[in-house]
Amino acid sequence: MTKTAVSIVIPVYNEEENIRKLHTKLSDVLLAITGNYEIIFVDDGSTDNSFAILNELNNEGNSVKVIKFRRNFGQSAALSAGFDYSKGDVIITMDGDLQNDPADIPKLLDELEEDDYDVVCGWRFDRADTKLKKSFSRIANRLRRSFTAEDIHDSGCTLRAYKRECIADLELYGEMHRYIPALLLWKGYKIGEVKVRHHERKYGTTKYSWRRVVKGFLDLIVVTFWQRFSRRPIHVFGGFGLILCIFGGIVSLYLVMQRLFFNMSLADRPLFIVSIFMVLVGVQFIVSGVLADIMLKVYYGQKERKPYLVEVVVE
Repeated sequence: MTKTAVSIVIPVYNEEENIRKLHTKLSDVLLAITGNYEIIFVDDGSTDNSFAILNELNNEGNSVKVIKFRRNFGQSAALSAGFDYSKGDVIITMDGDLQNDPADIPKLLDELEEDDYDVVCGWRFDRADTKLKKSFSRIANRLRRSFTAEDIHDSGCTLRAYKRECIADLELYGEMHRYIPALLLWKGYKIGEVKVRHHERKYGTTKYSWRRVVKGFLDLIVVTFWQRFSRRPIHVFGGFGLILCIFGGIVSLYLVMQRLFFNMSLADRPLFIVSIFMVLVGVQFIVSGVLADIMLKVYYGQKERKPYLVEVVVE
């Protein structure tokens, strides 16, 4: 197949009022940049007329590819599918709710080329969201910067440009799409950012909720652990285990010496029970580290698996 210069990946979930307007704006921008592009819409289990509208756009011959999931798998899975089915040298991701502005795409591409970045992230410096949503976002960004080495301003902005090699072996699940820059930085890729516009949502309803905040925080813990100990989990589990074993062993030895040389009873010494418990827990931590190492070897040796199920692909 002919290689496509630019691929646009857009997750869609119940955005029937936004799809055609977004496609029109995108087409105008992309035609001014290159005639060699594709627009990939990933229908993440929509229950409205989103797929029917996407199918119409494909039938009209608009360089549109549609991937339809069997059910709702989430934004991370939708982006992962878009990456897998894209053919472009540069992949640009954006939301399907018209809050990201297609007119900012040239800025992303210019920054990607001029400063030789591997990834360029959008920064919604003047967000058109509610105060509550912006507050949650600020807290999330601070937590992310404190846990990871990545320091971009806006991890929640979907508008990004990637060189193809960046996303070749990227694994996404849960709410991991927020931490793609952190994952890529950990792999050694160069990350940049540019200020982009952000518009108020006019049609449809937001998919943002407190559940996504909780899931995002839990995924942040996973990302942090993966960055630091993904190759050798025995280092963290074994470290805790050794500390507990050594400390519990010293206390146990001290109490046993008191029993042997000073005839002190251990029956009424809760500290003795605690010290034995610490040794046992420490051994369990070490064993867990060994098992985690074995599971990691299995993980790296297994066949490629995807976090989604595709019902149909319309090309």
